[in-house]
Amino acid sequence: MSQRQLLHILNYIQEHLDRDIKLADLSNQLGISQFHFIDLFKQSVGTTPYQYLLQQRIERAKQLLKEGDRSIIDIALLCGFNSHSHLSKQFRQLTGITPKQYRIDRLGKL
Repeated sequence: MSQRQLLHILNYIQEHLDRDIKLADLSNQLGISQFHFIDLFKQSVGTTPYQYLLQQRIERAKQLLKEGDRSIIDIALLCGFNSHSHLSKQFRQLTGITPKQYRIDRLGKL
């Protein structure tokens, strides 16, 4: 994947984190098959498109949690999760703590 193509895909992901991004959406951005896209993406980024998308959603959730003024369900929806429990499960798997605990830890240290 060229640098320009990679930047296009990464920008597309950032701009659409709140939506249901499908593999077909990403591969169509470059006009290639989904299987070829997965291979190129993994070679360029070092992880699968799904894992990258999940990591980006969790990073966005972390930013919103630090602000401290939105509910967990609102943050979940803004980050492309379909429920607060889906966010909580994925957040815990990647960080080892729940979104609520992350917020308490971050806001308590300010």
